[in-house]
Parts: sequence; C-alpha cells; structure tokens
Amino acid sequence: MARGMTQQQLAEFADLNIRNVQRIEAGEIDVLLTTVVRIRKAVGCPLDRLLPKE
Repeated sequence: MARGMTQQQLAEFADLNIRNVQRIEAGEIDVLLTTVVRIRKAVGCPLDRLLPKE
C-alpha cells in the first residue's frame, strides 16, 4: 500500500497468484523465503521490513 500498488500489481510484479498475495496479506498462510524475496524485489524495500520482529 505504501508503494501505491494494488494486490493485483504486486502479484504481477512478483510473479505470484493474486489469491496467494491476498492470503499472505491476511496472514492465512506461511510464506517461503523465496516468496518473500520476490515480494521484496517487487516493492523495492529492504528484506528486514518484510520480516516480523522478534
């Protein structure tokens, strides 16, 4: 949202299924590190901003 992207745009830029983007955002599924990296590249932010704090 901060980058002004829709879920559909994020899905396209990260080469993901829109439903998976929705489920990730809602916290319904666990995400593989490779998927996090793809999302990071699509939104252009540091990896640590996408990972939960301990």
